[in-house]
Amino acid sequence: MIDTTRTPSVPQPKPKARSKSTSTLALTWRRFRRSTLAQIGGTFVFLLLLLTLFAPFFAPYSAAETQLGTVYVPPQRLHFVDAEGRFHPRPFTYALVPDMDPETWERVYRKDTSQMYKVNFFAPGWDYKLLGLIPTNIHFLSVEEGGSLHLLGTDKMGRDLLSLIIFGARISVGVAVFGALMSAFLGAVIGAASGFYGGVFDTVTQRIGELLLSFPTLPLFMAVSVAIPVEWPPLGVFFGIMMIFALLGWPVLAREVRGKVLSYREEEFVMAAHAAGAKGPYIIFRHILPNVIGHIIVILTISVPELILAEGALSFLGLGIQPPLVSWGVLLRDATTLETLGQNPWIMLPGLAILLTVLAFNFLGDGLRDAVDATSR
Repeated sequence: MIDTTRTPSVPQPKPKARSKSTSTLALTWRRFRRSTLAQIGGTFVFLLLLLTLFAPFFAPYSAAETQLGTVYVPPQRLHFVDAEGRFHPRPFTYALVPDMDPETWERVYRKDTSQMYKVNFFAPGWDYKLLGLIPTNIHFLSVEEGGSLHLLGTDKMGRDLLSLIIFGARISVGVAVFGALMSAFLGAVIGAASGFYGGVFDTVTQRIGELLLSFPTLPLFMAVSVAIPVEWPPLGVFFGIMMIFALLGWPVLAREVRGKVLSYREEEFVMAAHAAGAKGPYIIFRHILPNVIGHIIVILTISVPELILAEGALSFLGLGIQPPLVSWGVLLRDATTLETLGQNPWIMLPGLAILLTVLAFNFLGDGLRDAVDATSR
């Protein structure tokens, strides 16, 4: 007897197999998301890069704007409740009146609660070119005409410190990021060629790398930066410092890439490329380097904070970025006396910016390193 109650089975389509690169990327991202510090660091780095890219939009004042009548103004507060206890939905600041402390004879600023100036968002201000191309005057924050908006205070020339820190990030982070990118390119190419070809080239490059690594990093940067001609313009010094970072920072990544290439060059996919008649450069750039791109990104992320600290130290000592360019190291030159630090401690805020940026890049680098290492095992 035939069982008519059973339905014929319909063959199910086989699920498409995901590529190895896609699954590896997904696994790396899953492991990266498990680290809270790495996510915090990555978010901070993303916001910092966004801030530096659109610095004129976020800066309330121009970096070149000096106001000798507002020298060493302490950080101003945004108010929502006025002196009479009334709530205002839009923040405002009070007018500042310069005065003299009768006991210390120091210059102080007192708030005039009778004059309020509203803070506007996405409002017109000073003119600039967005991304250096689009003329505009729209800013994220601005204050009504006649008022002042110095959320982090001012320096000895009356320049807004928040604006200086934002513009300084473009130089400090820009030098470090581009220097690290150039260093990563040199290190990846030299390390890959050294591990793939071996022989005399491997011996020479590794000995040069070991020689550079035997010197302390900061004194080596200081010694080489002295070679930059004094008559160079500030922009030339910028590119000179960037080239120094690139030429002296490649050995670390070169050693990492060389070790990976030594383990990959005997793999079946490399031997198959050899058998198919592929040349050495094609095998390196098409087959080997894509497999070590994760480690290159990790080393790149870890080297950026080191270069930020190096740029800050060189500029602080007068061997790096020079005015009128503004970097975090240049801003810290004002904090060289105990008298200035005692009376105007907010001048040290560029140092806090360096600290937070270095921590963020380190958290991001550590998270990426753990994710990539766990995936590759």
